[in-house]
Amino acid sequence: MNLANKITIARIFLVPVILFFLLVRFDLGSLAIGEVNISYAQIIAVLIFIIAASTDGLDGYIARKNKLVTNLGKLLDPLADKLLVASVLIALVEMDKLSALVAIVIISREFAVTGLRQIALLEGKVVAASTWGKWKTAIQITMIIVILLNNFPFALIHVPFDIICSWAAAIITIYSGIDYFVKNKSLIPVE
Repeated sequence: MNLANKITIARIFLVPVILFFLLVRFDLGSLAIGEVNISYAQIIAVLIFIIAASTDGLDGYIARKNKLVTNLGKLLDPLADKLLVASVLIALVEMDKLSALVAIVIISREFAVTGLRQIALLEGKVVAASTWGKWKTAIQITMIIVILLNNFPFALIHVPFDIICSWAAAIITIYSGIDYFVKNKSLIPVE
């Protein structure tokens, strides 16, 4: 197994660790900054999430640079991305920190685009990541981090950036999904 695939698998194994710190009820204490109170468990979870999210680009870069692109990597990389984001979104809904509607929109789009990519693979084609898809990923990761940090530092100046970011993520997610389907409509069988 090459280095890129090991990094991808590490990202998958970090998901339950993040969920442990988010969902298991234990008191590690908390950090108070002004009016913002963040549990140390959430801080640990967000740090692990940032590490896991940053490996997404790293594994792909290593695979392409060293000509280590494999079928296993092509399968595991998007799976790892979706597991990471979907799991944390579901945890945020469970923690009552994110609207279930936003989580459903984001997760549904991921399933839909994954389905489109599977159809493309059956046709021997690849649906590459679009610019809007990359923006979608960036805003989703930003949203998750801000929510996990209880809207810090924006809460200190009374700006609901977590809510703004959540709805922006939902809108960009919808738009990027539509963009994928419009640009790849020739792949959709019409029978």
